[in-house]
Amino acid sequence: MEIRHATHPEQVAALDTDQLRQRFLVEDLFVAGEVRLVHSHEDRVVVGGASPLPGTPLELEAVDALRADTFLARRELAVVVVRGSGSVTVDDAEHKVDARDCVYVGRGATVVRFQAAVEHTRFYLFSTPSHAEHPTAVARYDDVDALRLGDPATSNVREIRKFVHADGIRSSQLVLGMTTLAPGSVWNTMPPHTHDRRTEAYLYFDLPDEHRVVHLMGEPHATRNLVVRNEEVVISPSWSVHSGAGTHAYSFVWAMGGENQAYDDVEPVAVTDLR
Repeated sequence: MEIRHATHPEQVAALDTDQLRQRFLVEDLFVAGEVRLVHSHEDRVVVGGASPLPGTPLELEAVDALRADTFLARRELAVVVVRGSGSVTVDDAEHKVDARDCVYVGRGATVVRFQAAVEHTRFYLFSTPSHAEHPTAVARYDDVDALRLGDPATSNVREIRKFVHADGIRSSQLVLGMTTLAPGSVWNTMPPHTHDRRTEAYLYFDLPDEHRVVHLMGEPHATRNLVVRNEEVVISPSWSVHSGAGTHAYSFVWAMGGENQAYDDVEPVAVTDLR
């Protein structure tokens, strides 16, 4: 588990490109045969990738940094299949999942195991501290209602699906969903916003290898950018905008942890106020 400390917004002005990427961009999260984790002190969220080889399951093990007997002793977890198919076993229950399905695992589960049905299967992990136990639940991509938004004129036609939220799978503080852009659309979360009560992480995926997303971050009056490849994660502190435009359509998993679960509890930022 890699540890990343919180960053004050005034520090960002002094960071060069490499330093900015080291603090906020998670690269090489999916490595065949491994579970990789990054613990951020921004609301103590953990992002991770599990990439099991077919026939060789991987288990989510306790790590020293959490000072707990099991990974979920004081945490909750959401798992999203971003590529391939397989199963997520929680204690004695196996849940078969396909691409874009989501499994929520509540605090107190002792064994979480990932199995691939096909090569190159990848499970994205997002975890937050938890104050209560909630049951394991599965959200199938095809069964989740899609909210269709955007306009071709602003290049942001998209579908939003909420998996873990107040009116869906219940959790202590974790909120997670997925946005998919239509072909020809490239913008996400524009006009942008901040939310002072939550840290958010974006996992960009379904992006061809030769294409990139330019992700805007930073305070609205002093934005910076990260050039992001397929299956990389941006950790967005509560004070930062989080928006992007790609050279190709893509999908992304948005996941939040913090004080408030209200999806619309945001501080809007007008496009004309960005600098």
